[in-house]
Amino acid sequence: MIEYFREYMTDLNQTIQKLPAEKIDQLVHILHNARLNGRQIFIMGNGGSASTASHFVCDLAKNTAFPDMPGFKVIGLSDNMSIFSALANDHGYENVFVDQLRNFVQANDVVIAISTSGNSENVIHAVELANQVGAITVGLTGYNGGKLAKLVNLEIRVPSKNVQHIEDLHLSIEHVVCYSLLRMAEIACHNFPSHLIYL
Repeated sequence: MIEYFREYMTDLNQTIQKLPAEKIDQLVHILHNARLNGRQIFIMGNGGSASTASHFVCDLAKNTAFPDMPGFKVIGLSDNMSIFSALANDHGYENVFVDQLRNFVQANDVVIAISTSGNSENVIHAVELANQVGAITVGLTGYNGGKLAKLVNLEIRVPSKNVQHIEDLHLSIEHVVCYSLLRMAEIACHNFPSHLIYL
């Protein structure tokens, strides 16, 4: 029904206007520095957030690639179903991320947790470990931010109680982050595409 479409899009647009642009910019700079310094980046989430995490991994690995710039060392903790299901079966679903992370994460790596509620237990456990080793922790959240909001170094909250809007905008945030990272790479390499040249 057309009125539902209009209602959904009107509410979504209002939420877009309230997104924390300064915090999104902080994430861009965190990731750019990770790129330049060879730091690892880990991204995780459950359900729809797992899809966003996988999409983020793909976009960082491929869509930010630029000549003369190092690639992102990015790993998706939601993607390997063999290890994911083995850990869930043997160690409990609450440990599927932390048990992967403990084998790799080091100080100054970046750990990005995506959770609409901010209360996913497996995400919380992984972020706690990341904090212990001195990694930079980032949370993409919604609602009131949940437990995750208090744990991460940087929280980017979609100010909504509509889970569809939260998931829509988590994906939009990762897109604008990757777009910004590509632009930063272009500037750093002094390679300006024609559409960025102003006369």
